[in-house]
Amino acid sequence: MEKKKFYITTPIYYPSDKLHIGHTYCTVATDAMARYKRLAGYDVMFLTGTDEHGQKIEDKAREAGVSPKEFVDGIVEGPRGVKDLWKLMNISNDRFIRTTDDYHVASIQKIFKKMYDNGDIYKGTYKGKYCKPCESFWTESQLVDGKCPDCGREVQDAEEEAYFFRLSKYADRVRDLLVNTDFLQPRSRVNEMVKNFIDPGLEDLCVSRTSFTWGIPVDFDPGHVVYVWVDALFNYTTALGFLNDEYHDYDKYWPADVHFVGKEIVRFHSIIWPAMLMSMGMPLPKHVFGHGWLLLDGGKMSKSKGNVVDPYILAEQFGVDALRFFLMRTFPFGSDGNFSNELLIQTINVDLANDLGNLVSRTTAMVGKYFGGALPEGCSKWDAPEACDTDLIAMASALRNAYEAQMEAYAPHNALAEVFKVIQRANKYIDETAPWALAKDMDANGKRLAHVLYNLLEATRVCGILLSPFMPESCGKLFVQIGAGAGCQTWESAAVWGSRPETAPTTKGENLFPRIDVDKALEALAAAEEAAKKAALPDVEVEPQLEEKVDFDTFCKCDFRAVKVKDCQPVKKSAKLLRFTLDDGTGTDRQILSGIAKWYKPEDLVGKTLVAIVNLPPRKMMGLDSCGMLISAVHTEKGEEKLNLIMVDDAIPAGAKLC
Repeated sequence: MEKKKFYITTPIYYPSDKLHIGHTYCTVATDAMARYKRLAGYDVMFLTGTDEHGQKIEDKAREAGVSPKEFVDGIVEGPRGVKDLWKLMNISNDRFIRTTDDYHVASIQKIFKKMYDNGDIYKGTYKGKYCKPCESFWTESQLVDGKCPDCGREVQDAEEEAYFFRLSKYADRVRDLLVNTDFLQPRSRVNEMVKNFIDPGLEDLCVSRTSFTWGIPVDFDPGHVVYVWVDALFNYTTALGFLNDEYHDYDKYWPADVHFVGKEIVRFHSIIWPAMLMSMGMPLPKHVFGHGWLLLDGGKMSKSKGNVVDPYILAEQFGVDALRFFLMRTFPFGSDGNFSNELLIQTINVDLANDLGNLVSRTTAMVGKYFGGALPEGCSKWDAPEACDTDLIAMASALRNAYEAQMEAYAPHNALAEVFKVIQRANKYIDETAPWALAKDMDANGKRLAHVLYNLLEATRVCGILLSPFMPESCGKLFVQIGAGAGCQTWESAAVWGSRPETAPTTKGENLFPRIDVDKALEALAAAEEAAKKAALPDVEVEPQLEEKVDFDTFCKCDFRAVKVKDCQPVKKSAKLLRFTLDDGTGTDRQILSGIAKWYKPEDLVGKTLVAIVNLPPRKMMGLDSCGMLISAVHTEKGEEKLNLIMVDDAIPAGAKLC
């Protein structure tokens, strides 16, 4: 019989910087759901990837002194990049899409042209507010306190020729989709979308840009690039082969069963995405699930705020499976959750070390001590079961159905809660049956003791099967320790009590989850975070003020010119450097870096006329080109070194030769 299909996606992540624990949270949740569906017998397609175009990427690449493609390649493919992170976190994605992939680019151009040909895309002029970090356009009425309603940062005025998508045309159909179906989950997100965006009047959407070039070109109108949300959203179809020959899975897997996305992009996935699919005459995804944020000190994690948590450090300190488990166990998937290292350690100690770890360790140790590592035949049966036997067996036998109901509702935290009810009941069962007391008279109590230990192994086996989507590596070790072979690790066997062979050998093995010393762990974590910060800095900061000596003839070759400061900004990750944008009279801006941040504020230098040597070869500093040297004088005042830039009369024109 053909397997049922299941297609699940993460959002495609924006590689403007390294990913943080919030991205990991979404991807681990998607991975756990995909693994659960595979366990349950589904033919699964799990897609993730990166959204690599846009003005922010172009600006970041320029700051780094590389091309946009080189910039995103480093973050996606480079050491400790996106792909390395997903490999570390044991993510089982079937496909990874990059929006710079050739097949995706070609598909998007066809999609854009098709919507243009059917009259849903038209040319106009955009005038309004734009949030560059979010790559989002807003009307004045949508701003919150004059700032972006999604990220709370400043917006800028924008006006340019652009193409627009007739989003307003689909307002009624999208509203009906949200209000009268279960398309958007959790249900609490629906009212926000309808009241905030649809009911006030859904405006047509800007879908091309002309103010930057890093994007997919509109092939029938040079100068326009496809706006990021058209480019990004259709990845879910192009990665299956829609309008390209790279893959041939569109008819097999589309429509998607669920898109897992952060709540900040629910608007795009629940309003814009279905409207565009309606325009294309394509089936809609079955569900969009908007999960909450992981908060740090009460606020959303953000690179710009400097409050992100590095998943690499956490995984290396505490183990990948422990981190995966913590993310899914601790935070209700549809709500925000407050992250802390202390909470992570507490969860590992209570749930994994005390409850699960002790259950496995104590049970296998007793089988080894009292029965030489293998229980006798007949141990699964007991003629006069006690109430505690019946209770444990009933709970474990009903667990799969309870777990399944929660997973199907996209509530992994509740599914894990069901599993841990059985684990906690099994630990209580040890105290109730007191195997160590039974072992004092093996002749009288040996069969009863064997039955008790079999029940513990069997309850652990059922729990291990249902934990495997969350902790695949650890559960593999667990199965070895309790003697559960491949035949009793299946979804079907999770609902059949007594599937574990009675005489299967057990082994004590390593402690799956050692208890963590909180103080030592926090100290080690702080040291690792500090080391990571230092590692992110360059080994040497090259300063423009050099003390090397040159002869007089060499000095005479220097071309001193007046330069006017058009802009001045601090250089990221440098305590010393300022980056100057200068008018040197040539008509092309000149960039020079100068190590004077200790003595000058950037805003005080804009508009000043300085002196620069302009015929020096370019040099790289902090990954940026510095084309020349600003002239300064150093002196000592009251024992402290002072530096003064050489400034000249502002009436002197830019480019004037001074020496």
